[in-house]
Amino acid sequence: MIRKIRELLAKVPFTPFIVHTSGGREYRVETPDHAQVGPKGFQVNIWFDDDGSVTLAALHITAVETDKVPVS
Repeated sequence: MIRKIRELLAKVPFTPFIVHTSGGREYRVETPDHAQVGPKGFQVNIWFDDDGSVTLAALHITAVETDKVPVS
């Protein structure tokens, strides 16, 4: 999943995507600035518009989805 997230973050033009976790949570990545993969690929940080954030362990990322995200 980490490779897919890196590809999506680098894609031009960028398309928003959703990261799904093993706990059933979903996190939408609106722009490339809203997420970053750690240098060793063990975690992903996702930032929210309110300056909050979440750090996800790569082992808990179960899916990355782009097709259900509305295109603006």
